[in-house]
Amino acid sequence: MPDFPTPSQSELTRQRVEHAASLARGSLPRRLDLTLSEALVLGLLRQGVKTFLTVFGHGSTEVGEVLRIYQQAGLLKVCGLRSEIEASHAAAALRWVTGEKAAVVTSIGPGALQALAASLAPASDGLGVWYLFGDETTEDEGFNMQQVPKHEQGLFHHLCSVMGHAYTLHTPLALPTALQRGAAVVDHPYRPGPFYLLLPMNTQAAWLPGFNLDELPHAHPISLGVADGDYAQAARWIQDAEKVVVKVGGGGRHAGPELTTLLERAGGVLVHTPLATGCIPYAHPHNLTVGGSKGSLCGNFAMQEADLLLAVGTRAVCQSDSSRTAYPNVKRVINLNADVDDVTHYNQTLPLVGEVRRTLEKLNQMLGPPRVAKQPWLAACAEKKAAWQAFKQERWANPVLLDAYWGGPVLTQPAAIKIAADWAKGCGAVSFFDAGDVQANGFQIVEDERPDQTFTETGASYMGFAVSALLATGIAPQPFYALALTGDGSFTMNPQILIDGVEHGARGTILLLDNGRMGAISGLQEAQYGQGFATWNTLQVDYLAWGRAVPGLLALDGGRTPESLAAALAQAGAHPGLSLIHLPVYYGPDPLGGMGVYGRWNVGNWCQDVQALRHEIGL
Repeated sequence: MPDFPTPSQSELTRQRVEHAASLARGSLPRRLDLTLSEALVLGLLRQGVKTFLTVFGHGSTEVGEVLRIYQQAGLLKVCGLRSEIEASHAAAALRWVTGEKAAVVTSIGPGALQALAASLAPASDGLGVWYLFGDETTEDEGFNMQQVPKHEQGLFHHLCSVMGHAYTLHTPLALPTALQRGAAVVDHPYRPGPFYLLLPMNTQAAWLPGFNLDELPHAHPISLGVADGDYAQAARWIQDAEKVVVKVGGGGRHAGPELTTLLERAGGVLVHTPLATGCIPYAHPHNLTVGGSKGSLCGNFAMQEADLLLAVGTRAVCQSDSSRTAYPNVKRVINLNADVDDVTHYNQTLPLVGEVRRTLEKLNQMLGPPRVAKQPWLAACAEKKAAWQAFKQERWANPVLLDAYWGGPVLTQPAAIKIAADWAKGCGAVSFFDAGDVQANGFQIVEDERPDQTFTETGASYMGFAVSALLATGIAPQPFYALALTGDGSFTMNPQILIDGVEHGARGTILLLDNGRMGAISGLQEAQYGQGFATWNTLQVDYLAWGRAVPGLLALDGGRTPESLAAALAQAGAHPGLSLIHLPVYYGPDPLGGMGVYGRWNVGNWCQDVQALRHEIGL
């Protein structure tokens, strides 16, 4: 390519303003003289990316300047944030709740590493997010400030490639290829995830004279078809089985009508993962709710007793299948999954690889009325669900316990979560649950009637995800209201949400359930070793004072009774922006203070027994 001089910065700015105005009018020429950074922004706009969550540094100032101009033209939205982890969580939540794609923009080195760590959440939960990282120059300069302190080039690319898929723009004209590969990852039909585009600092400003914009790919989401497979055999297995359990993961959460028909024709019961809450209404008599290590009493009963497993859109993560010990009596598995890697997770599997809803439709066509009456199985499961409901009702009837840390009576976590979840459902709010006891108690308690009412990030179980997710309420094209339920341990991972949430128009409430510790780990330590260690606070932090220091934030005391919490939630809901409710909650040995554990888990000193059982079962 001939060497064309790059225009002066003032001329570049004038050209970029002109290009942005032309794009807004729909009259952008086919060929443009522009920098790589501007071509990148144009390419991402073609991919439907109009939201950029940024923590700018010296590795991203060039991209930032283009974003500034295009935002002024009304073509995109830039949210300058205070934490790369927060930016990543917000981008993931935006994609999860609304389907809107976003790009996380960071500097070189530490900023990119922070975002990379947080990208574990979208990687684990199957959420497509773009990541734009500043990177070392393509010339070997020796040690680069803020990069991996080794002489080798491209080490950060290797780090990103371990987490997902990465591309380094060593040459500007590779941009179309980079965008094509990114789109294939971010818009993957069954396992989308993060895509890391590394931008060497010396290529960002590279001049591209006469660049052909037709090379920039448009977004073309791909859909899968119905699975090929032995449907007749699958139908015979279902008809021959006496105790059918249908285990639904995130890939099946929108297949409610098809799942309902399947349950009726198979005479089976449904158990779901936390990602599939509301896939069918909680009140449906065949819904045994959540199962796994932190599942329900009835959900785990169904998995333990079943003789046939029909897996739908689930990866069988360790907690969801009790580290491969959840189905001791299952000898046959029918697995409906879009992912070839996951469809044969268990032995003795009949795989059906394809789009879940269409595949369920075809399977349902093969199933008539059950050949063997399944009423004994359904009756036994109904009895266990009734017992689970009675178990929960006992906790709602005893919402207050004496707590040593707080020096008096406070609400239990189950009671507080129930009050808050009912309030959120009543006002149409989306609920996010943070990691830890809040999360585990949460998906045991919620009683959703449809999908996408509750979002709990269990793939990575990333502390602080829920509070950062509230940013999505303000940056979404169609703003929504959300409730983030978090513990004091998770909240203090990302407290900058108090500032950034107000600044960017978040509409929601943070319910901070404060037991003065990382309760999930304290409980695990006590169960495994008889005592906790280094998981509790030595200071009682005034979180309300913290919140009141932020202009525009409504900070409220949730009190210590159901009535005081309900009043605080009502007040928060009437506030037009972001609210924080601080609520002291119980931690201790009283069983009324928790929801219980009914499944096994390959953790700590339990590992040997769990693994021995897994190999004994041999599924």
